[in-house]
Amino acid sequence: MQTNKNYGALDVFRVIAAFLVVAIHTSPLTSFSAEADFFLTRVVARLAVPFFFLVTGYFVLGKQFAGRYPSPCLSSVSGYLRKILVMYGAAILIYIPIGIYAGHYKELSASALLRMLIFDGTFYHLWYFSALILGILLLCFLRRFLSARACTAAVFVLYVLGLLGDSYWGLIEHVPGISAAYEWCFQIFSYTRNGIFLAPLFLWMGARIAGQQIRPTDSRIIPAAGFALTLALMTAEGFLLRYFEWQRHDSMYLLLPVCAYFLYRLLLTGNIPSKQRLRAVSSWIYILHPALIVLLRGIAKPLHATTLLVDNSLIHYLIVCLLSAAAAYAVTAFLNHVCPPVNFYPMDRAWLEIDRNALKHNVSALRSLLPKTCELMPAIKADAYGHGAVPVAQELNRLGVDSFCVACISEGIELRKNGVQGEILILGYTHPKQFPLLRRYHLTQTVIDFPYALEMNRFGKKLKGHIAVDTGMHRLGERCDHMEHFIRLLSMKNLTITGAMTHLCSVDSNLPESREFTRQQAEAFYRVIKAWKKRGFTCPKIHLQSSYGVLNYPELAGDYARVGIALYGVHSAREDYDASSIQLKPVLSWKARVAVVKELLPGEGAGYGLTFTADSPMKIATLSVGYGDGLPRSLSSGVGSVLIRGQRAAIIGRICMDQTIVDVTEIPGIRAGDEAVLLGQSGSETITACDLAEQSGTITNEILSRLGARMPRIMI
Repeated sequence: MQTNKNYGALDVFRVIAAFLVVAIHTSPLTSFSAEADFFLTRVVARLAVPFFFLVTGYFVLGKQFAGRYPSPCLSSVSGYLRKILVMYGAAILIYIPIGIYAGHYKELSASALLRMLIFDGTFYHLWYFSALILGILLLCFLRRFLSARACTAAVFVLYVLGLLGDSYWGLIEHVPGISAAYEWCFQIFSYTRNGIFLAPLFLWMGARIAGQQIRPTDSRIIPAAGFALTLALMTAEGFLLRYFEWQRHDSMYLLLPVCAYFLYRLLLTGNIPSKQRLRAVSSWIYILHPALIVLLRGIAKPLHATTLLVDNSLIHYLIVCLLSAAAAYAVTAFLNHVCPPVNFYPMDRAWLEIDRNALKHNVSALRSLLPKTCELMPAIKADAYGHGAVPVAQELNRLGVDSFCVACISEGIELRKNGVQGEILILGYTHPKQFPLLRRYHLTQTVIDFPYALEMNRFGKKLKGHIAVDTGMHRLGERCDHMEHFIRLLSMKNLTITGAMTHLCSVDSNLPESREFTRQQAEAFYRVIKAWKKRGFTCPKIHLQSSYGVLNYPELAGDYARVGIALYGVHSAREDYDASSIQLKPVLSWKARVAVVKELLPGEGAGYGLTFTADSPMKIATLSVGYGDGLPRSLSSGVGSVLIRGQRAAIIGRICMDQTIVDVTEIPGIRAGDEAVLLGQSGSETITACDLAEQSGTITNEILSRLGARMPRIMI
């Protein structure tokens, strides 16, 4: 899924944060005021590294870590860890000569080398990379076994423990036992501002903020006021600690996480276009500036300019910043030349546009038909009917929907791996060999019949399930008259039954016989639930509604409504639109590029088998889309059409796997790169999913669910 977002404010502040780190290492205001320099370098600049951790948490860890349930996240961040290890290794190599010159590695033991590599860094600023790697690994471990709430508590406790070994050292310095424990720790690492105590909290905060989906349109007043207030309080905290001389080091403050949180929230509301080059520049400023400090001091001495270039702290700082920025830009330009970045353009050949506002409208419209006690349980199976299961589910999470149903376990795992929260019900069969994955990913399995319940119980560990009751569709479920089977099933010690369901198979029809059969199914289902209660068993949640059930029988609400096709603003057949009591909006548009425009002479054929022959001179266009993307081959030879520049262009010849030829004789000015609409609107013309379904002799559900996975889904 591609989304259009502006992160320019974050990109700009990356560079500012890098210059704040330079300030920490050069103390630019010491020539003028010790207090002012303390405020700049020991209070304001302490936001820089937490900000970098927040950025990583937001972009790298957000999807995998922010959900309610644990997931095996190490594999999902392994690529990023390899990238950081390469950068860390390169930085180590850069600073080995400088470290040798400065005498950092004299009498270096094996244990000291390990301490430097894992905790302290081989040069004074490189601790950040080891802290980042260690912090991510620690979070992976915690998130594997702890819920989101427990993980929050764990990283907060670690941060408090770090505070006591940092700015609040004076509180415990003379406490027997505790101070001894810290002193022992300081034999392993020099400071608590490392990947165990400092990094995890801010990485975790970034991941949690990612789940909040702050937008540029959100109000800036609260985060701006919160940042101003907490920065003032953190300043007071810093000066008080300085007055009492409690600091062993001063990288960690009690108010630092809160202040950093409001700062990050404020930056996310900045509607500035992303500036990707600044990301690399800020990293290289951070890496290179100590080397340039050494270089400037080395140059100043033979030039007899030490007083101006070094002793004047502000000039020294500004020149180091200029040199660092120039060197960072030079390195970035060189690397881009040697290995040019490849930017994926999602709208290069064929793509799907997913309308966020239309999805929101449909959720609201469907909720309006149901009582407040009935929640939506959207069907996200078949890649959310072709719309993209992960982005749709994530957007629904943001709209307050936290229950979903899928067809198979792989669909449920994909949602969990991408941080989708709430209950995920698997509607179909899961092989017993996959039962461990049900527990691992906190998925709920449909108990499809009594023999299957026995299999689930024999697994030997607790599994969550919804009982399927067969009331007449005869597809899945235990027959509604097999009460003794249900009672035995409800008594199984390894099954935690959290719901019961049936499927109303005739709700899409308003014919008298269909309405009567639906009534009989509903009554049979409720009789089963009532009989369970008489036997002393309770069923927390019940659900029997699908899209057409909600539209035609909202009174049969239940606790969940398993809406599918209607959620995406589509009905299965055209006549259902007129009968609908609410107005739904199509969520998906399907588009492709014109690849080639050609002239076709009279008597010339086109496409496989030359099934089309031109009767007169004409103009044709080849579109970069075919049946491999889900375009039904039955639309070949004039059956279907597309929209280009607001006009219809008939499909000619046979639709190919990756290309389709259309007649554009009557469309003036068409050229390669133009946009063709296969589903959606162009000018005053519209092609709907019903149009394609009717032309193909099928239903809209099939058209949408067969849309190819290779096409990007772009949220608009």
